[in-house]
Amino acid sequence: MGVFYSLFFFLFGAVFGSFYNVVGLRSPRGETFTTDRSYCPHCKKTLHWYELLPIASYLVQNGKCRKCQDPISPLYPIIECSTGVLFLLSYWMFGFDWELLTAMLFISMLMIILVSDIRYMLIENKILLFFLPLFIMMRILSPLDPWWSSAAGAVLASVLLALIIIVSRGGMGAGDMKLFFVLGIVLGTGKVILAFFLAAFLGAVIGMLLIACKWMERKQPVPFGPYIVVGAFIAYFYGDGIISWYIGLL
Repeated sequence: MGVFYSLFFFLFGAVFGSFYNVVGLRSPRGETFTTDRSYCPHCKKTLHWYELLPIASYLVQNGKCRKCQDPISPLYPIIECSTGVLFLLSYWMFGFDWELLTAMLFISMLMIILVSDIRYMLIENKILLFFLPLFIMMRILSPLDPWWSSAAGAVLASVLLALIIIVSRGGMGAGDMKLFFVLGIVLGTGKVILAFFLAAFLGAVIGMLLIACKWMERKQPVPFGPYIVVGAFIAYFYGDGIISWYIGLL
C-alpha cells in the first residue's frame, strides 16, 4: 500500500505541476487558464490530450512540438517532475495529516510563483491573495508550536524585507516582501528567517558563479523568486533539523 500511495502522490503532483505551468505562464498575461485549451507557444497549434501527459509527452516528443518542431521549454517537465517529487516527499514526511494538505498548498503556490518569476520577473498579488486565507485556515487546523509563531513570522519577515528594500533603495521588490509575509504564516518565526538567509546565500553564490562564468552581467537584473522558493522548501521540510544543528554549534 505504501508503494501505491507513493506512486499516487508523485503522479498527482506531476499532473498538478502541469497545471501550475499553465497558471504561471498565462495569469501574468491576463489569459484565462480554466477554459482555454493548451497550445504550442510558437505555432499556436491546439494540443491534443496525448501531447499534454506530464513528463511523458515531453520525452516522447523529444522536447519538440509535433507540428512546428520548435523546442519546448524544459521548464515544463522540470516543474512537473519537481511538483511530483515534492508531493511525494510531503506524503512521506506527514502521512495523512492536516499538515499534508498545508504542504501541498505550499508547494502549489511556490511552483506557480517560480514559473511566473522565471518568465516575467513577477510575483502576482492575486496568487498570494488566493493562497493567504487558505494558509490561515490551515494554521488554525494544524497550528505551529507556539501557535502565535505564524502571525509573528509574517510580521517579522515583511518588516525585515521592507527595511532591506528601503536601505537598498529598491534592491528587492515589493513582491518579495509580500511573498515573505505569506511564507511567515506557513513557516513561523524561526523557519521564515532561515528561508530568507538560505535564499540570500543561494542567490549570492549562484550569482557569483554566473558572473564568473560570464553567463550574466554584474548589474543584470535577475529574479530572486527562485532562490526564495528553494530556501522556503528547505526551511519547511528540514528547518527544524538545520536550526537544531546550528544552535548546537553555538
